[in-house]
Amino acid sequence: MPVGIEAMNDLAPSVWPSGTRRAPGGDLSQRAVSIGGVDVRDLAAQYGTPLFVLDEADFHYRARDFRSAYDNPQLPGRVYYAGKAFLSGTVARWLDAEGLNLDVCTGGELQTALRAGFPADRIAFHGNNKSVNEIEAAVAAGVGNYVLDSFEEIVRLASVAERAGVVADVLIRVTVGVEAHTHEFIATAHEDQKFGFSLAAGAALEAVRRVVKLPSLRLIGLHSHIGSQIFDATGFEVSAHRLVGLAAQVRDELGFEVAELNLGGGMGIAYGSDDDPMSPAAMAELMRSIVRRECLAYGLALPTLAVEPGRAIVGPSMVTLYEVGTIKDVDLGNGHSRRYISVDGGMSDNIRTALYGAEYTVALVSRSSEAGPVLSRVVGRHCESGDVVVRDCWLPADLVSGDLVAVAATGAYCRAMASNYNQVARPAVVSVLEGQSRVVLRRETIDDLLALDAGLDRLS
Repeated sequence: MPVGIEAMNDLAPSVWPSGTRRAPGGDLSQRAVSIGGVDVRDLAAQYGTPLFVLDEADFHYRARDFRSAYDNPQLPGRVYYAGKAFLSGTVARWLDAEGLNLDVCTGGELQTALRAGFPADRIAFHGNNKSVNEIEAAVAAGVGNYVLDSFEEIVRLASVAERAGVVADVLIRVTVGVEAHTHEFIATAHEDQKFGFSLAAGAALEAVRRVVKLPSLRLIGLHSHIGSQIFDATGFEVSAHRLVGLAAQVRDELGFEVAELNLGGGMGIAYGSDDDPMSPAAMAELMRSIVRRECLAYGLALPTLAVEPGRAIVGPSMVTLYEVGTIKDVDLGNGHSRRYISVDGGMSDNIRTALYGAEYTVALVSRSSEAGPVLSRVVGRHCESGDVVVRDCWLPADLVSGDLVAVAATGAYCRAMASNYNQVARPAVVSVLEGQSRVVLRRETIDDLLALDAGLDRLS
């Protein structure tokens, strides 16, 4: 059903960054949106579009909220920000200031953190195919721990650590057989997948046996990640039950108790006003009670409870600002039509709609409107029919070329997964705070793209 005019101009607090405001007043053309006290029209004029706008205060609030939620003396907690969601030097420094740990999964993410001055001993190195060069760099830097993903990687890390004369702290990533209620491609704990050691097949326990025999490795914990966009604790409950059961097997067979239980990330966020994710505090309390109950049942000492939020911190803190270009009405038959609204970005800055069928909230932000709603589809500029940003939405009938629209909750896996498809330069990221803006990642230029083309070098 069509939404009302008021709803089209509304900016639901559960979806948009906390610093998002629409200007008051009677002149609709001047009722633009500001984020962090900065008018979006000024941001577009200064930095161009497409543009990722990151609300700095909102990011800090969410990071702090997670740290306080898991800071519990009865069951110590540790929060690792999942760098894969979005990482830059600026973000690494913010995380350091908030006292969070950092999870990286490639040498590039590791070097971003290290060059930003993030303490290496608060970094966990993840990933299913860490190269020898990446492991050597991590060991040399003094990375805090490694999440091991294969038997081959056990040998690889042990060899590097032995040559360096250090003992590396490790966790075993366990595939616990829990499939979270999420898209197939982002559910990561069912058996038929590339991550981790199978619990059901006995590989996880065998991995523990091999690690404890190697003097250059020290087992500190067990790890599981069951998926993404999870709105309740049911999956975590099953995962914790199975991980604690494995921990009991480790104690009974090998004579020691694991110190850390990492239940991974996957906490959901609101992409639309109907989404209702749990608060970090509520989720943390449920996780604590689950782990406490399971450990008590097996007679185990309480471990440190670790989690890895990424999307849940940066996702809601960022929006993408686009300029409207071509507008085309398509007759669907039977008296129905759809308006295709082309913007100056698309799947090169947000692949999630095409890849996962992700749904987003979009709004006209350069002004307000009293025009009626039109069933619309926001699409990108790329030569792909699947280049869709927002598949179904209602936007004002008077939308015209040159208007600015914003898509909410694009902080996670949008700029991080951005590409140069069709030789399009990747957008800038700017942060906003108290009426001021600054560049987090500068916009790529055509010169940046062409500088990699050796064929052009030979022709010049």
